[in-house]
Amino acid sequence: MDQKKRMLSGKLYKVEGKALYEAHRKAKNLLDDFNALRFEDWNKQRPILKSLFGAFGARNMIVPPFQCDYGENIRIGDDFFANYNTIMLDVNTITIGNRVMFGPRVSLLTASHPIDKVIRGELLEYGLPITIEDDVWLGGNVTVNPGVRIGEGSIIGSGSVVTRDVPDNVVAAGNPCKVIREITDEDTAYWQKLKDEYLSDMKE
Repeated sequence: MDQKKRMLSGKLYKVEGKALYEAHRKAKNLLDDFNALRFEDWNKQRPILKSLFGAFGARNMIVPPFQCDYGENIRIGDDFFANYNTIMLDVNTITIGNRVMFGPRVSLLTASHPIDKVIRGELLEYGLPITIEDDVWLGGNVTVNPGVRIGEGSIIGSGSVVTRDVPDNVVAAGNPCKVIREITDEDTAYWQKLKDEYLSDMKE
């Protein structure tokens, strides 16, 4: 099994070999192009990002600068928004659903290293997949660790470090991140009232 296949299967691997080198080189060249774009060139973003990612849905926007390792291991659904300074270390797969929002400086980190210092010093590493389900909002400076799934509709508070799975439809925050409460029908009613007020004001 070559290093790239070992990497994507979650086994120990080393960053060496032609397959990993070529994938990394392609990603870095595309990222250089993307991050160099002027604001007026926003319409040039999508072709670059479609070439970079394994999948990139409709009506998506990533505000530069953005960084990742390979890009091809990242799959993003529709209506995605990522604010400044997003980082995705995709030595394993990153799967992002529809209508997902990232605040600034969000980091998705699939990469990890052995606890044993001798083996770690031999530059062996591994990665575990990250999954962000539909309708998730990650606040600014959120870090998601390897192997984590964040459930549909959930919100992660700013500055949180997510070390384990988060269920659907909850508000969670902290370091380590913990569930604070469920998102309920009362939340829906409250925000619907504010939306109705907004729509009424816009008619005036």
